[in-house]
Formats: sequence, C-alpha cells, structure tokens
Amino acid sequence: MTGAALAGCSAADPPTPLVAGSQAPVLVPGAPGEPGRTAKPGQRLGDSEARSTGADVRFAEAMIPHHRQALEMAGLAGARSSEPLVTAIADRITTGQGPEITVMTSWLESLGREAPSAHDHKPGYGMATLEELNRLRAARGAAFDSLFLELMIRHHQGAVRMAGEELRDGTDRAMRKMAQDVVSGQQIEITRMREILDGRS
Repeated sequence: MTGAALAGCSAADPPTPLVAGSQAPVLVPGAPGEPGRTAKPGQRLGDSEARSTGADVRFAEAMIPHHRQALEMAGLAGARSSEPLVTAIADRITTGQGPEITVMTSWLESLGREAPSAHDHKPGYGMATLEELNRLRAARGAAFDSLFLELMIRHHQGAVRMAGEELRDGTDRAMRKMAQDVVSGQQIEITRMREILDGRS
C-alpha cells in the first residue's frame, strides 16, 4: 500500500457527509417543539462523527488475511486433533474471527476499498510460513495438537500487537472497538492455549 493511497484518509480531513439513500426513508428530527421530516434521497443530512485514518485502513487490510490464516489453521483441527480442548479452541477461533472478517470487509467497502485477496498476506505478526502450514497439515494426534498450539499462540500474539498499534494510532471508532475485542479475546485464548500446552509437557 502506498502512502498516496492513504493520503485521503487523514484525521485532518473534513467530516464525512451523511447523505440519505434511496432505500429506507430517513427521518430527520425537527427543532425542539417542531415535527420531524422525511429526508429526500441524496439530501445531505449532516456530518458523520467517524474519522478514518491510514492507520485504521492498514489495520483492517492486515487483520483480514491474518484472521483468514487463523481460520485455515483452525479448520484443520477437526480431522487431526486428538485433544478436545484443542478442538474447542479451534471452534472458538472459527466462531469469533469469521464474523470479524465480515465486519472489516464491510467497513473497507464503505470507504470504497476492496478487502485483500485470499492470498494477500505478508509475513510477520506471528503469521505461519508455508513450511509451517504444511507441517501442520501433515501432523496428526498429539503432534498436531502441540504444533497447532505453538503456532496459534504466536499468531495470536501477532494479532494482539497489531491491535495495539491500531489502538495507539487509529481513530475510527469501529476499528478501535474491533482492536479492543481482538486484544481482550485473544489474550484470553493465549492464556488458555499455554495452559493446554504446559499440561502436555
């Protein structure tokens, strides 16, 4: 992503205008003591309080492929794990991160940006390498469980770090809320996975 691509997402930009759509009617409240009215399609209603910066966009565009890899790894557990606690963790990852991808994808689309492609994930932030993923795919039973936990702990730590950067630099309320959810939820899962891993040693 280039700096030019993000130049339009500055905190100093004017507020985003709110415009009535052509679908459901939008009711505009009147002044105190006066009735409300129905806005016409295309009518400007005011300004949104949301402020999106390059940091918010980078967070969503990086977290979507990061989540996708977590879902890919979690999807292997059902047929390979011999530990119910591991499959429970994998199920929780699938249940939590799938909807988060949907939210971030919709948020990017609202800015006129497409979500990263399925294979557009860069190394770093705990991402598993292709070699590690192939080892995980080939493993079964206890070997799978140990490798899954080791890789997923590192993966979660990377997500927490990424979310911390969004909380430090981002300004969009939706993305900051997403980052807070990532930090709180994945730190809990890290603790649980470490407990399972320690119990196997």
